Amino acid sequence: MPREFRLGDAPHLPATSSVQCVMAQVLLALLPGIALTVGFQGPGLFVQAALACAFALAFEALMLRWRGRPLRPFLSDLSAPVCAVLFALCLPPWAPWWVAAVGMCAAIVFAKHLYGGLGYNLFNPAMVGYVLVLVAFTRELSAWPAGDAPVPWDALLSGVFGGTAPWDALAQATPLDHLRDQLGQGRNVAEALAGRDDGAAWIAMAWLAGGLWLLRRRVIHWHVPAGVLAGVLAVALPPWLYDPGSHASPLFHLAHGAVALGAFFIATDPVSGAATPRGRLLFGFGVGAIAVLVRTYGAYPDGVAFGVLLMNAAAPLLDRWLRPRPYGHPP
Repeated sequence: MPREFRLGDAPHLPATSSVQCVMAQVLLALLPGIALTVGFQGPGLFVQAALACAFALAFEALMLRWRGRPLRPFLSDLSAPVCAVLFALCLPPWAPWWVAAVGMCAAIVFAKHLYGGLGYNLFNPAMVGYVLVLVAFTRELSAWPAGDAPVPWDALLSGVFGGTAPWDALAQATPLDHLRDQLGQGRNVAEALAGRDDGAAWIAMAWLAGGLWLLRRRVIHWHVPAGVLAGVLAVALPPWLYDPGSHASPLFHLAHGAVALGAFFIATDPVSGAATPRGRLLFGFGVGAIAVLVRTYGAYPDGVAFGVLLMNAAAPLLDRWLRPRPYGHPP
């Protein structure tokens, strides 16, 4: 009598990673930058991150229930908290609570679940939420803590839950916005940046350290960060060499704003980015180039979020044009 050898359904090898494991590593890599941000800007980031996470999980549960999906597997995969933390990192510490509510509604409901959920979204959800609130609530997102003025808890909570942020006493424009205003008044770069030290360079180094750890863990690919760096250098270097008094240096662009954070934690999203190695390089180059162009000529002081969303739209075309040649087939 022949013996029967039964096989289970494919795949037969266990997965080496999971969404929860990847997201947990991303959160760990964010901790150095979060710690320095809190050290320089006060504990408002904790409040914004807690609000964003609460709204993100609430909208996630609502949409899962509406779509008839199980709650536990998707609420525990940490994708919603990662989206919420990345969104919160873009907000001033005393942004009103409803900014997080509107942003997470746009990110989780419209940018994620209406496209089919995790793995099907065309655009980066965190950046969709941020760009929406940036355009809609310009005043609430325009003032940040002054570098030498700690934000007391009473002023922080009053701004978040009472809508009375201490704009004049403790707030200032970001270095990018300040540089734009000063150059518009005829001052040069050195005069515009004199005396301003908000720890941005140290925070950028922390994002770099976290990103290098993700590269070592093979959570992200090196192509996108390298492309972002090349894009920033390609657009920022020529005008700076031509007239350093009217244009910021490439190092200033790399150390300020969201370039370092975007290069390692936002643009590297595998779902909304390009899938091929050459496509990732060009994707990152586009993000860096658009970010500097928006900073220099656009209406907003930083352009990383706009660069990410525009390149998200171009990612399917990049995958089609730059797909690798199958082995044995002519080029």
